[in-house]
Amino acid sequence: MLIKPIKTRIFKEGDNLISFITDYIKNIPERSVIVVTSKIVALSEKRTAVIIDEQTKEKLIKQESEFSMPTEYAWLTVKNGVVMASAGIDESNADGKLILLPKDAQKTASYIRSKLKKIYNIDDLGILITDSRTMPFRAGITGVSLGYAGFRGIRSYRGEPDIFGRKLKSSRTNIADSLAASAVLNMGEGNERQPLTLIQKAPIEFCAGTKKNELFIDVNDDIYLPIFRKLGKKTKEN
Repeated sequence: MLIKPIKTRIFKEGDNLISFITDYIKNIPERSVIVVTSKIVALSEKRTAVIIDEQTKEKLIKQESEFSMPTEYAWLTVKNGVVMASAGIDESNADGKLILLPKDAQKTASYIRSKLKKIYNIDDLGILITDSRTMPFRAGITGVSLGYAGFRGIRSYRGEPDIFGRKLKSSRTNIADSLAASAVLNMGEGNERQPLTLIQKAPIEFCAGTKKNELFIDVNDDIYLPIFRKLGKKTKEN
C-alpha cells in the first residue's frame, strides 16, 4: 500500500473543497483513495463557533451530542453513534475558533467522490474523511473514519477457514478505520499542513454504493458494554 500525504496551503473557512483538492492533486490513478481530514471539510461548511467562555463551549458540546457527561479531563460524549471527547469539537489549528465536526461526513464523502470521478474521468475511486480519537486505556490518538464512499468499509471473514481449517464465526476487519489510522499517521497532527492524502494499492473492494451504518453495532451488542457498566457502578460507589 502506498500512502502519499500532500502538503498544502492553510485551508480557510468557506474555501471551496473540490477546488482545493484539484489544486494539489493533478492526477488520480484508478483504484485510488483520497483521504481528506474532517477539519477542512468542516471549514468548507463553515462549521465553526467563536469561543466566548467555558459555559458557551459546554452548551455547544451538549447541542452537538446525543449523550454528554462531564469528566475530570473532558466531556465524554456520543455523536453520530460514536463515543468521543467533547463531541469532536476541536481548538487545535483553528485560529481562535472552535471547529465542529462536518454536518454529514458520509454524505460529503459521496459528494466529493461524484465530483472527482467526473473531473479525473475515473471509475474506481474511494473517498475517506478522517478524524482523530483516543482509545480507552491507551495513550495517544489514532485516526478514524467519519465518512467514506466508493469502497466496502468492512471485510467479513465469517465462514472462511483460518490457517488450520477452522471456520471463523465472527472475525471482521474494519477497513475504513484501518485506512484512516494509516493516513492520519502520515498526515500528522501538528503543523505539517498535510490535510490530504493519496492512497494507492490498498487491499480493499471498490464499489458504487456504500452502506451508511455498516461500521456500527448496537450498544447492547457491544463486547465492552459489561466492563463499562461495572466501571460506572464502581465510580458511583466510590
